[in-house]
Amino acid sequence: MPKDKATITVLYTSDVHGNAMPVIYGTNEPADLGLAKYATAVKQIRENNEHVLVIDNGDLIQGTPLMTHYVKEHNRRENPMIAIMNKINIDAGVIGNHEFNFGKKVLTDAVQQSNYPWLAANILDKETKTPYFGPPYMMKTLSNGIKVAIVGVTTHYIPNWESPNHIEGLQFADAFTSLQKWVPYIRETENPDVLIVSYHGGLERDIETGEPTENLTGENQGYQMCEEIEGIDILLTGHQHRKLVSEINNVLVIQPGNNCLNYGEVQISLEKEKSKWNLTHKVGHLHSLDNTDSDTEILDYMKDVEDSTQKWLDQPTGYIKGDMTIKDPFKARLKKHPFIQLIQEVQMNASGVDISVTSLLNNESTGFNSVVTMRDIVSNYMYPNTLVVLELTGKDIKAALEKSAAYFILDPNGELNVNPSYITPKPQHYNYDMWEGINYTINVRQPIGSRVESIFYHGEPLKDEASYHVVLNNYRASGGGNYDMFKNKPIVKEIQKDAVELIREYFEKHQTVHATVIDNFVVKS
Repeated sequence: MPKDKATITVLYTSDVHGNAMPVIYGTNEPADLGLAKYATAVKQIRENNEHVLVIDNGDLIQGTPLMTHYVKEHNRRENPMIAIMNKINIDAGVIGNHEFNFGKKVLTDAVQQSNYPWLAANILDKETKTPYFGPPYMMKTLSNGIKVAIVGVTTHYIPNWESPNHIEGLQFADAFTSLQKWVPYIRETENPDVLIVSYHGGLERDIETGEPTENLTGENQGYQMCEEIEGIDILLTGHQHRKLVSEINNVLVIQPGNNCLNYGEVQISLEKEKSKWNLTHKVGHLHSLDNTDSDTEILDYMKDVEDSTQKWLDQPTGYIKGDMTIKDPFKARLKKHPFIQLIQEVQMNASGVDISVTSLLNNESTGFNSVVTMRDIVSNYMYPNTLVVLELTGKDIKAALEKSAAYFILDPNGELNVNPSYITPKPQHYNYDMWEGINYTINVRQPIGSRVESIFYHGEPLKDEASYHVVLNNYRASGGGNYDMFKNKPIVKEIQKDAVELIREYFEKHQTVHATVIDNFVVKS
C-alpha cells in the first residue's frame, strides 16, 4: 500500500533592515533587493507549491533612510514594512534587536498593525514574566493534517546595546534556556510533526569544528541550541548577516544574509505511516533576487512615502571646504580623518564635554563631498544612535583603548592589517573606536592588551583613579561590542536626538565646515 507523502516549503527573511524598495539609498541606484521583489518570489512559489509557510526572523523595521524618514515624518500612517508583510501574507514574525532602535512605541505600533503574530518566547513583561509582544509559539495545521510548530526567540543581549528607555518594563530571558523549556513543552503538548525554531541570533561556534568563533557572551547561541536541545528540526537564524546552509546534530541550520538581497527556502518532506506523519528529508537553499521583477501593487502602495523620502534625501544641508571624502576606510582608521574629526565635533558640541568617542561605522562610508545632502548623512551614519555622557575613570579609558587596539594586527610581512576577528564571521569594523580630546599612542608590535603606550589629557598623563566625562553613542555606552568597561557607569547626560539629526543641526549652525584634523593619536608598527 503506497504511503501518503507531502512537502512543506518554508520561506523566510532575516535582517531585512528597512529594505522595501529595490534601491540603494546612498547612491539612488537600482538594486536586486527588497521586499517588493521578495513579494514576487513568494507569489511564484505559492503558485507552484501547496503547503508554503512564510516567516520573518527580525530586524525588519530599521535600517534605511526610508524608515528613518517614516518615523520622523509619517509615523501616523501604518508602518510600511508591516504593510508589505501583511500584503505578502506572512505567517509569523520574530523580534530582532534593531526593532527597538526607534523606541518601544514604534515597535508596539508595528506589532499591533501586523496581521500575523510576533513570536517572542523570551521577551517578557518584567512584572508578569509572560511574553510581552506575542505568543511564544504558534501552531499551523495544514490541509492534510500536518501540524507545524514555530517558536520564536531573540538574542537576549539587547540590554547591552539599547537605550534603557526603549526597553523599559521588559525582561530579556536567556534565549537558550527559554528554548530549552519551550521545545519539550511543545513536543509533549502539541505533538507537532515538524518543529521550527526562528531565532534572531546566530552561531557562536564553527559549524565544522565546534571551536568558538567569538567570545561566548550569550549574544549568539545557535550552535548550543542544536547540540543540547532535543526536538528541533529546523533552526532559522539571523543577526550575524551571514549566508549559510548547514546541519548541526541533525538540525538543519540556515541564514540568508541581510538587506533582503537573499531569502531562505527549506523543503521538508514527510511520509504518513498509519496515522502519523514522519519527517523523512529536509534541505535548505538560499536564493538571490537577481532578475526578479518588483510587485507592482507594493510599488504603488509605497509611492507616496518613497517620493517623500527621496525629496528629503536630496535636500542640501551644508557645505564642506576641503576634502572630506573617504577613499580608503583602513587609512581613515589608522590616522585621523576629517570626517571622523567632524563627527567628534558634532558629539562634543551636542554634549558640552571635551572627550568624545566614535567609529567609522562600515567600509561603505564615503565621507562628504563639497555639498552635503541628507542622503550623504544617512548613508554615512546609518544607525539611529543617540548620545550618552558617561563618567569614566582613567582606568576605564585605558581599558577601552586597549580593546580598540586589538583591531590591528601585523601580517606575515610586518604590515599593519585588520584583525580577522573583526571581519569574520561578521564584519564589525564599528567596534574599533577613535577618541578625541586625549592624545594616545598604539604600538601594534606589543601584545594585545598592552599596546597603549601613553595617554594624555590637557597635556597631563591620564590618571587611573581620576574621573572624566566622555560622550559616546548609546550602543557603546551600554557596553555594545563587548566594551564591558562602560557597563553600569554613571550617566551624566543623555542627548535624546539621533546622530542624523545632530549632524543636520551642526550644519544648520555652521553651514560650511572646513575639512581639518587634530592629530591626537598615532598607530605605529
